[in-house]
Amino acid sequence: MEIVLSNSSGVPLYEQITSQIRAAILTGQLPEGAPLVSLRQLARDLQVSLITVTRAYNDLAAEELITNVPGKGSYVLPVNRAAAQASARATVRDQLTRTVSTAHTAGLALSDVRDLLEEVWNENQRG
Repeated sequence: MEIVLSNSSGVPLYEQITSQIRAAILTGQLPEGAPLVSLRQLARDLQVSLITVTRAYNDLAAEELITNVPGKGSYVLPVNRAAAQASARATVRDQLTRTVSTAHTAGLALSDVRDLLEEVWNENQRG
């Protein structure tokens, strides 16, 4: 799997790494039991600090998506689909709350936000 980072996105690098690995696990691109690239190797590949990659892996372990085995590496755990869906739902709700606040501040109507949501949804269905 390829991880693409952006220094200009405003999202911390460890969060970008975490979200891309999480997506690969939840979509099955990284199946149960699959080994992850070592911390040091991923840090070298992405040209980031070891601390950044360690934080991402620790966050994934806290979400029970991976396990870190000392001396052996990190591996994908079986996915609890119900828990993953509940977590995703909470994340989407939080993001939508911020979006609605921004829309209110900008004076956008609900119909404008719906149109934008549908536009973004359709763009992501293609990609």
